[in-house]
Amino acid sequence: MPRFSLIVPCFKVQGFLRECLDSVLGQSFGDFELIAVDDRSPDGCGAILDEYAERDPRVKVLHLPENVGLGRARNAGMPEATGDYLFFLDSDDTLTPGALRAVADRLTEADDPDVLVFDYARTYWWGGTRRNALAEVLAEAGADTFTVARYPRILDLLMVVWNKVYRREFVTENGFSFPPGYYEDTPWTFPVMLSARRIAALDRICLNYRQRRQGNILSTTSRKHFDIHDQYERVFAFVAERPELAGWRPYLHRKMGEHCLDILAKPDRLPPADKAEFFRRTAEMFRRHRPEGARVDGEVAVLTGSWTGYRLRRQAARAGREAGRRADRARRAAAARARTGWAGLHAHRPLDENLVVYSASSHRGVLGDPAAVYAAAREVAPRLRGVWVVRDAETAAQLPPDVEHVIVGSRRYLEVTARAKFFVNDVNWPGTLAKRPGSVHIHTHQGTPLKYLGADLLGKPGARLGFDVPQMLRRADRWDYSLAANRHSELVWERAYPCHFTSVRTGSPRNDVLVNGGVGDFRERHGIPAGHTVVLYAPTRRDYRRGGHVDRIDLARFAADLGEGSTLVVRLHPSLAKGPARGMGLTELARRGIVVDATDEPRTADVLLAADVLVTDYSSVMFDYANLDRPIVVHADDWPAFTASRGAYLDVTADAPGHVSHSYRELARLFSTGAWRDEESARLRADFRERFCEFDDGRAAERVVRTLLLGEPMPWPAVRIPGQAAAPDALTSA
Repeated sequence: MPRFSLIVPCFKVQGFLRECLDSVLGQSFGDFELIAVDDRSPDGCGAILDEYAERDPRVKVLHLPENVGLGRARNAGMPEATGDYLFFLDSDDTLTPGALRAVADRLTEADDPDVLVFDYARTYWWGGTRRNALAEVLAEAGADTFTVARYPRILDLLMVVWNKVYRREFVTENGFSFPPGYYEDTPWTFPVMLSARRIAALDRICLNYRQRRQGNILSTTSRKHFDIHDQYERVFAFVAERPELAGWRPYLHRKMGEHCLDILAKPDRLPPADKAEFFRRTAEMFRRHRPEGARVDGEVAVLTGSWTGYRLRRQAARAGREAGRRADRARRAAAARARTGWAGLHAHRPLDENLVVYSASSHRGVLGDPAAVYAAAREVAPRLRGVWVVRDAETAAQLPPDVEHVIVGSRRYLEVTARAKFFVNDVNWPGTLAKRPGSVHIHTHQGTPLKYLGADLLGKPGARLGFDVPQMLRRADRWDYSLAANRHSELVWERAYPCHFTSVRTGSPRNDVLVNGGVGDFRERHGIPAGHTVVLYAPTRRDYRRGGHVDRIDLARFAADLGEGSTLVVRLHPSLAKGPARGMGLTELARRGIVVDATDEPRTADVLLAADVLVTDYSSVMFDYANLDRPIVVHADDWPAFTASRGAYLDVTADAPGHVSHSYRELARLFSTGAWRDEESARLRADFRERFCEFDDGRAAERVVRTLLLGEPMPWPAVRIPGQAAAPDALTSA
């Protein structure tokens, strides 16, 4: 008996069908059967299904004698199913890599619940991907099973059939089936979810929900949308036959009203001539099924009135929204004029020689090199007043209470930036910030460059998609000083940013804590056992894939292959922290304790200090980590594609900081044999450190404060050139 029976109805999807089938048959978990139902499709679907069935014994094809529609095609597949769980997959959608393994593991962990709800992402015809907006509902569900009565928020999710798997015996015992119609998912999902005694949630994207350019069948203009009334009648009938579910009648009553009004409000759903009839039928149904004593307020209250009243209310709402937009535009224009005047007023005041404005990572908080300079300034020169620019009130609330801050764009921001003598940032300041004569802009960058940056991106159109290089260079024209941790960085900055700044060989301030032997509490906070070998995996983003995320290795497999006594820590690139990357399995693996997710750790140094070895691809974090003189493994399985799309300043596979793997098998072998920390690894690391950590002497932040903020002399790091004396100069002009 297989674990899963995937039922895939097919009708006029020949252009997408192969991708769907391949996403199933290519899963790492193979204990399933695929029941493909050809719903008398007039295109080539039937032939494609037969072709796959000939190649793979797990595929069984049913050719229906007539077209019966999506719901009844699913019904046709159910009697053929022998698996523990039913999985209804639409034939234009796809499973994500590793989805079935993740679902199977979660079912085992939850001791075979009646229903398992998993997450999905919308994939758009133009290449974009967006995770389910209510993903937090699954995260908050926890590891235990539940009923909808105990966790009603689960019903807030999109009520469709394909984001769940169902225990087959539970379906059979309750006689669940799909009715004919346009909205067949509604009378399936509500009865199933209300009846289930044990529901589990999986906070992982297991399915890509294809968003077609012309929408799905439910976005077409047709009288078929009247079917929604019949489907909710079936739901109300189901509840009426089960007294124990009577308490759900008020919820379903409101849900029906909201669902129907949503259809009515969309301009492309119903023919204009049919809207009045649709409203009247909805209102009649709403009145008839209203539970005694149930409150009717909010949006659905309009269903207690007439069609004319509904139209007038809609017109008034549209007029109100337009008036609100006009008023908002006027307010914004007035506020902009006021801000300009306020900034202009303070721009005529003298610069404050002791005011330093800091920002990092587009105003995300006290981070990186600017944070290290800020800390050093508070210690070395307490007379300097440091003010941080943050992007919003939420970010401000996360700052330590003694950190002075302003929110970007606010009046206080305009005042502070108009008066400040010094500006310290690791990315460019907004274009609206005017550089006053006498002010000093210090650009720290974000580590040693491996990937192409600045003007060098002009030859890489894919990497600069949506990125305005000339505008970026105009902003870089404000730099006075550019910090460098090594001569490689110095040369790159001066070529990539052809602007009038002075290069300063200070070292990287954020790496002082690494050079000076800092100790963090990362291991203790995350419960990593003493004596465990911590393997840090830090992949970077890809410019050849929209969204930037590409799964390079199977994290669960890697964690297992590392064996007892090891802990795998994963830190994604900051640009991937809020996207679907973590939902592709990282979040769920972290919940189960298989890996530690360090993506949200604000201080990268804390994570690096906790790691015994770094595994990365092309992340610049390798240059920082090299200061610790600990093993580094470069996993470069897509190096040609990466360099073709983004470009690289050095061949990290030839000038590597340690061993290089070109496949997962090679990566696993490095750890199984212990080669990751052998003498060759140490030799490669020593050469790499000498080249790329040459100015990191542990005093970079202090050096920035004393030399650039205070104008005091301070020894510069020695420039080590074999066979030559140390270079006496520390500043070079670009």
